[in-house]
Amino acid sequence: VQLQASGGGLVQAGGSLRLSCAAPGRSFGGYAVGWFRQAPGKEREFVGALKYSGGSTSYADSVKGRFSISKDSAKNTVYLQMNSLKSEDTAVYYCVVGRGITSSWYSENMWTYWGQGTLVTVSS
Repeated sequence: VQLQASGGGLVQAGGSLRLSCAAPGRSFGGYAVGWFRQAPGKEREFVGALKYSGGSTSYADSVKGRFSISKDSAKNTVYLQMNSLKSEDTAVYYCVVGRGITSSWYSENMWTYWGQGTLVTVSS
C-alpha cells in the first residue's frame, strides 16, 4: 500500500492544520490508519489512529482534546485535524496503516505501511 500524506506547512501557535492520508487505488477497509510524528532530536511517537471500518479512535495524551482523526469513505482518505497547535507539535508527521488491536497502536512495530512524512512547523 502506497500512502500519500499531505497538508503539512507552517502555522502560528494556536492555529490549525489538517493533514490528509490517502492510498490511491486501495481501500483502508479492515485496517487501522494512524499518525506518528518525529520532532527534531526526538524519537518517533504515536499521535493517534482510527479503526477504519469501526471508527474507533485512540490518541496520545499530548494531543487529546486538540487533535482528531476522521475519514471520508467516498475519498478513501483519513484526516488528522490539528487545532490549538503548539510549538512542541513541530515535527514530521507520518501516516501509517496496519492491522492490530487498539492496545498495540502505540507501537511502531504494529504498523506495516508508512507514508513519506509531511512537515508541520508551528511558530511561537
